[in-house]
Amino acid sequence: MKQTIERILGELCPGVDLESETLIDEGLIDSFDLVSLVGELMDEFDVELTVEDLLPENFNSVDAIVELIARKR
Repeated sequence: MKQTIERILGELCPGVDLESETLIDEGLIDSFDLVSLVGELMDEFDVELTVEDLLPENFNSVDAIVELIARKR
């Protein structure tokens, strides 16, 4: 799952160090990227993400996204 999320993020944010940077807090993902990311995650992992899930802490890192998807499965 982690590799898939890294691939998706790599397409959205090429050249970003996904291991050390916080995606939302550092402004590496904007609202348009977040919409694309949520759509990709829902399609790829067959989960339903709601408005309540759209919190910065759920999308700040690869590990946070992995935990979010794991909770939604």
